[in-house]
Amino acid sequence: MIMASSSSSSIASNFTLLRNNNNDAVLQCGTSRSVRVLNNSIKPLLKLNHKPLRSSVTCASSIQQVEALIGDAEKEKDDGRRVLKVGLICGGPSAERGISLNSARSVLDHIQGDDLHVSCYYIDCNLNAFAISTAQVYSNTPADFDFKLDRSVNPFILEHLAKAVDIVFPVIHGQFGEDGTIQELLEKYNVPFVGTGSNECREAFDKYKASLELRKHGFITVPSFLVQGHETNQSELSEWFKQHQLDPDSGKVVVKPTRGGSSIGVGVAYGVADSLIKAKELISEGIDNKVLIEMFLEGGSEFTAIVLDVGSGTHRRPVVLLPTEVELQFRGAKDVQESDAIFNYRRKYLPTQQVAYHTPPRFSLDVIENIRKGASLLFQQLCLQDFARIDGWFLPNSACNLPSSESEFGRTESGNIIFTDINLISGMEQTSFLFQQASKVGFSHTNILRSIIHHACLRFPNLASIINKAGQVPSKSKYSKLNRSVPRREGARKVFVIFGGDTSERQVSLMSGTNVWLNLQAFHDLEVTPCLLSTTSEYESTVDGKKADNVMNRTVWSLPYSLVLRHTTEEVLAACIEAIEPDRAAITSNLREKVMNDLMEGFKDHSWFTGFDIADEVPMRFSLEQWIKLAKQAEATVFIAVHGGIGEDGTLQSLLDAGGIPYTGPGAMASKICMDKVATSAALKNLANSGVLTINKDVRRKDDLLTKPVNDIWHDITQKLQCETLCVKPARDGCSTGVARLCCSSDLAVYVKALEECLLRIPPNSLSKAHGMIEMPNPPPELLIFEPFIETDEIIMASKFKNETANSLMWKGNSRWVEITVGVVGKRGSMHSLSPSVTVKETGDILSLEEKFQGGTGINLTPPPLSIMSVNALERCKKHIELIANTLQLEGFSRIDAFVNVDNGEVLIIEVNTVPGMTPSTVLIHQALAEQPPLYPHQFFRMLLDLASERSK
Repeated sequence: MIMASSSSSSIASNFTLLRNNNNDAVLQCGTSRSVRVLNNSIKPLLKLNHKPLRSSVTCASSIQQVEALIGDAEKEKDDGRRVLKVGLICGGPSAERGISLNSARSVLDHIQGDDLHVSCYYIDCNLNAFAISTAQVYSNTPADFDFKLDRSVNPFILEHLAKAVDIVFPVIHGQFGEDGTIQELLEKYNVPFVGTGSNECREAFDKYKASLELRKHGFITVPSFLVQGHETNQSELSEWFKQHQLDPDSGKVVVKPTRGGSSIGVGVAYGVADSLIKAKELISEGIDNKVLIEMFLEGGSEFTAIVLDVGSGTHRRPVVLLPTEVELQFRGAKDVQESDAIFNYRRKYLPTQQVAYHTPPRFSLDVIENIRKGASLLFQQLCLQDFARIDGWFLPNSACNLPSSESEFGRTESGNIIFTDINLISGMEQTSFLFQQASKVGFSHTNILRSIIHHACLRFPNLASIINKAGQVPSKSKYSKLNRSVPRREGARKVFVIFGGDTSERQVSLMSGTNVWLNLQAFHDLEVTPCLLSTTSEYESTVDGKKADNVMNRTVWSLPYSLVLRHTTEEVLAACIEAIEPDRAAITSNLREKVMNDLMEGFKDHSWFTGFDIADEVPMRFSLEQWIKLAKQAEATVFIAVHGGIGEDGTLQSLLDAGGIPYTGPGAMASKICMDKVATSAALKNLANSGVLTINKDVRRKDDLLTKPVNDIWHDITQKLQCETLCVKPARDGCSTGVARLCCSSDLAVYVKALEECLLRIPPNSLSKAHGMIEMPNPPPELLIFEPFIETDEIIMASKFKNETANSLMWKGNSRWVEITVGVVGKRGSMHSLSPSVTVKETGDILSLEEKFQGGTGINLTPPPLSIMSVNALERCKKHIELIANTLQLEGFSRIDAFVNVDNGEVLIIEVNTVPGMTPSTVLIHQALAEQPPLYPHQFFRMLLDLASERSK
């Protein structure tokens, strides 16, 4: 194996902070890589490092560098007001560390400003801490940069953090971040921080302790049984099952760690034996040493509620925003029905039609008010601070019965309200519950985050004076709805961001469009309107009585701020319909007004809060024809984020060309060619002698696959392509769905059956070789492409869970081919290749939907490490990529997927995406940040917008 080059030759001198017998701090110089803090009450070892200005420094120069960092942070604004310095800490040891990075990225996007400076810190799974660049925060997953962080590091002493920042915003989810550990560490060094204190975190994070506390305060709780270690008495558990009228052999229960966050390790078990097996598995896997077994709440509806403290000083005044109902959905035989379906990690963080969210819930008004009242009481009684997310269940009277008590809070005429989980650091991804619920009551992303930070500052007198002088800075964005009053601001450019559609990539399109829309709002000279291209479903098939079978009659919705923040296009569409339904709209409006009044009762005492910045607006509906006319009238530029279908096959581009409307990305003809993978290969055939190769393809009709014997088809294709293993993919769909490795005829049979039964997904490991979930196109494609499966060398990211020193990258290097993805930007005929990213597959041989688009999953190495590809080979590779882009007449931006020979830079083309993913975790952002100078997301998207405008001149 070839291992990435180590940094042992340039280990900087470090300080080690140890405790002597008298618990006094002792400062020592040495060659240790990090600062060590040992404390009887803080078991983990925390090491905090900062990259040096040069490869090796003395102890004295280390101090000078720390002081220089502090000096930089002391800068004041031109008007004499001091800038608030916020330290953003992400990562951590839990399995939610990737989500933590997503949250940090989102927070960074929305709080950074002239009056607020952000420094970023990362804690790895072994509790080594690093000061990282903001560019690294935009990585897809910590593994993208983890293996680099032990090189030439320089100490950033923990006690100096109090001087380097005014306040810390921890965004570490799960253990270490929510269990009181990081909070105790910050308290020890007198570092102000956002959120609840250490003691209260410990009590609230432990689900068993929290349940006991809730019961003590009169709340209804779910009956539970605690499993500790491996010594649980099976007879005691059997007795518990009988006590709660559960069958000891098949009674349905939930098994979850007591201290594992809201999603990690949560599963369903049946009966005593199965419950103990699953509980002990969680303990053996090291997820937790204490596990809860709870009654499964049949017939209930899950909800979650954000609580915001608007009190002053130590006086709490928690206000609960509009709660969200979580609805699990399945779509008959076409979906993979799960008898034990729960709101698990995948459903929480990956867009899926299996989950729908309703804000406010579809409960009666008295139930909603009791949820808000109960969550507020819980926040106060548990002594929480600043903000929290509280999850629970509503069980109608027809659902399962719970032990009753007259004194318990949560019983209503309609049913029972049960609070089950307290999240001290709620997820803060772009469309998280925090932002969904906040936008419903008038907060933009910036406004809610800054309100939380400023409220936390009130607990610290020196910070309170800073924020009271500075005042709250309203959101930079100026939201404009799409109607006759489009010209809202003198000289502002109009931008319509369109996303959605009806392809299998429509959910990724929603993520892309939302990200572009939010980033472009950073510019005061733009008025950016988010627009949903609707599906062609039956109830949505007409506008003004016109049938949607004509593409110009397709529906486009202009969206209010809050309606964009959804997880699926179906959810957005349903919210649009609901928003214009008079009765439902009236209920939402009344609830919104009540919450806003509650908030203002507290905010009126805070000079830094200058008001809400998101209006209560309704969506507007147009035909595509009307929408294009409106874009022309407004002289708007269209930012296309519709993946696949009419957004990528040249149709939408042709319509915009006809209207003289500028748009992002390649023109109609180039889009049409690149959408057709066979046509793309044909257009590049003549480049074989120039270092660009294409893969042989065999196109088959779906109907032929369904009617002919599978063994005959397999033999015919493998003989024709002269290979033993195949890669199958839709001929004209996007790059994420329906792609699978087939190793034998039985694999083909499984795939064909999925097409025949219109399955939405093929479950993991259904084929002969291990793989993850395969999302399938819906409806199934009419044409499918078969190609020889290209074997590449496995790249291994050594796990730091196993060995602290194994934080490295390993590569076998046998075939000399690796898979890359690379963005190209520029004008037609002079496209520029960004630095390629090497893609690392974590499950199976095909990149999953998560690995491509979901932040916190998938690994991309940008640029390719020198241990894999030399600088010369990389430059030749980029020249070949530019040749491909210019041959295909690309312009604006696109993404090219290929295999590359690491020795000579020769490229074997996979496909070209003319509307590539633009999600917060897209590799295009990583590659833009690798440019010199770096292009941050808002700058990158603005550049793409400007390229579109320049082309139209």
